[in-house]
Amino acid sequence: MKRKILVSLLAIISNTIMAQNSNDMKQQFILTNLGSIAVYQKTVPNSIPVVFLHGVYYDHNLWNYHVSRITDRTIITVDMPLHGKSKDISKRNWTMEDCANMLLEVLDSLGHNQVYAIGHSWGSMTILRAAAKSTETFKGIGLCNMPIDKGTFGIKLKFGFQHFMLPFRRFYTKQVAKAMFSKENRMTKPEIVEYLEISMSLLSNKDVMQTDRAVIIKADDGKKYLNKLQAPALCLKGNQDYVGTAKNTKMVIVDGAHTSPLEQPKKVMNFIEEILKK
Repeated sequence: MKRKILVSLLAIISNTIMAQNSNDMKQQFILTNLGSIAVYQKTVPNSIPVVFLHGVYYDHNLWNYHVSRITDRTIITVDMPLHGKSKDISKRNWTMEDCANMLLEVLDSLGHNQVYAIGHSWGSMTILRAAAKSTETFKGIGLCNMPIDKGTFGIKLKFGFQHFMLPFRRFYTKQVAKAMFSKENRMTKPEIVEYLEISMSLLSNKDVMQTDRAVIIKADDGKKYLNKLQAPALCLKGNQDYVGTAKNTKMVIVDGAHTSPLEQPKKVMNFIEEILKK
């Protein structure tokens, strides 16, 4: 019962703060190498689709503001493994490579042989690796707040310690919010912090640890994938973001920290529109 209430609250908050329009996305589940993945699609015939992937601790609702403003293209959003409604994950100890394969399997199942792709953090990491595997699939790529560097020994120690704090979920979530949002945005936009808190509450401690392990602790070096990109690509990050700057790729800097789609939705929308022109 508690879980159902939390899901309802999450839907209310996400629809309120991100203003999703009335064009309903049709939900389906697609079987992939990872398990059953929840996929949402709004179809516009004779258009090149845009696929959106969210970052760690969120779900497909992260992109509602932006999805609502694209009316002339097929839109696809995805709940990443263990997040949102993608809870039926059969593979244990999955990796970033599995996530890249998952994305390609989803697109193949939907019958899309070419797309634009927009990602936030983990979503960007997934798109980057999928584009290295299947260069012809991606017409244009937008990489928001994307971690580039390989997980270091220091990162492993840091998250090993943080995972000891997971039983103290309120404290843990506050520390995550400090990394995700700038202090100014935490003060002036409390609704985005509340959205993160509710979204995180739907993840078990095991879900958090598995995701952190695959996406942060064991992530390989992203630079080698950037060097393989053939599709036009743009990167975006907050001026207080902890991620590094991608060399040899155009980088847009906006105010805020690590969740630019929520902190600066209009500027991210401008960023997306630039990608769709390519």
